[in-house]
Amino acid sequence: MNIKNSLEMQEKAKKLIPGMTQLLSKRPDMFASGVWPGYYTKAKGVEVWDLDENRYIDMSISGIGANVLGYADPDVDGAVIKAIQNGSSSSLNCVEEVELAELLCELHPWAKMVRYARCGGEGMAVSVRIARAHTGRDKIAFCGYHGWHDWYLAANLNTGNELDKHLIAGLEPRGVPKTLANTAFPFHFNKTEELKLIVQKFGPDLAAIVMEPLRSEEPTPGFLQSVREIADDSGAVLIIDEVSAGFRLNTGGAHLLYGLDPDIAVFSKAMGNGYPIAAIIGKESVMQSAQSTFISSTMWTERVGPAAALATIKKHRDFSVHKHLIKVGEAVQKGWQKAAAKSGLDITVSAIPPIAHFTFNHSNPLELKAYFIQLMLEEGFLASNLCYAMYAHQTEHVESYLNAVEQSFAEISNAMANGSLKSKMKCKPSSSGFKRIA
Repeated sequence: MNIKNSLEMQEKAKKLIPGMTQLLSKRPDMFASGVWPGYYTKAKGVEVWDLDENRYIDMSISGIGANVLGYADPDVDGAVIKAIQNGSSSSLNCVEEVELAELLCELHPWAKMVRYARCGGEGMAVSVRIARAHTGRDKIAFCGYHGWHDWYLAANLNTGNELDKHLIAGLEPRGVPKTLANTAFPFHFNKTEELKLIVQKFGPDLAAIVMEPLRSEEPTPGFLQSVREIADDSGAVLIIDEVSAGFRLNTGGAHLLYGLDPDIAVFSKAMGNGYPIAAIIGKESVMQSAQSTFISSTMWTERVGPAAALATIKKHRDFSVHKHLIKVGEAVQKGWQKAAAKSGLDITVSAIPPIAHFTFNHSNPLELKAYFIQLMLEEGFLASNLCYAMYAHQTEHVESYLNAVEQSFAEISNAMANGSLKSKMKCKPSSSGFKRIA
């Protein structure tokens, strides 16, 4: 397979863009440097074309979870085109932001007010600012990954590796003011005792408890309710990060499935099907504190994001998109397990079905991941050790993908058995975590 133009573009990008891409999760070295195309000219439905006119079926990150309906969805794109034709911004505000606020509060009856940003990290930073303004406190207890902003990376000023077990390892806090050390403290999912220790030590200074409703594992019985009680008792604002989980298991936030009423919830990614939009929704008493601090941006008033979100959410609800995402994800997870058992590979399958994930339980997992990616590319699939389901994924896509997975797993097993893995790899091993790109 020829990817000459794609590789040349990657080399050009390295010289012009620090780190090569705007998103760590889209860097070619996170997949398989040397074979991963990296750039696209067109994307439609589940198909993606690279710079060398190769066509792929995307069974990988689906826009890192943003394109929940599929690429270039006609209903969402139609709403966006109409918004652009009528002026994407002006000296007045767009009515779509009010309509979207009404819809989000309808879907989440506990919430009464909404603010907007244009990406998940921004939304989380806004939510933390509101919590600090509301409580007059500084310290944050958190669980999971919540973006690149100072409040979050400050955790790595404490010991240097506090964030390593929260999705992305090796995040350097260079550039984060050292005075923010000891303002952010992590705890692990389903580990109530860890959160209690943070509260015991910093309770009077705790502004917020921040966490996802779930990611790689389900909450154990009573865990989320315990977190809610701890927040109430300590006076901290409970912020639920729905950037990844939102609109995967239902139309709205996954926290609804567990009977949890947070003080704030943050959405992005799937809410706009790839268009930039984030929403911070919350209880009126907390959200009004946004007026006691300065949170404001020109580009948060443009029209495209809210128009895309309205169209995405309405289609999501009308067609029960989450049911399809779960069905696709479950089929993929079962297919991985079947293929691994057949080939004798040891893998662990995890995460909720719509954002399924597997890991190789062998001594060289990053080599195996890269070789798997290489083999799947040769079969015409963008694939990795995860699969974000889209509404555009149909049975025939899943079946052909799983056939290719079975063949690739068998090839990996054979290469491991006869010692030919390294000689067959046309790529470098996958990177893990953050590191400087050469």
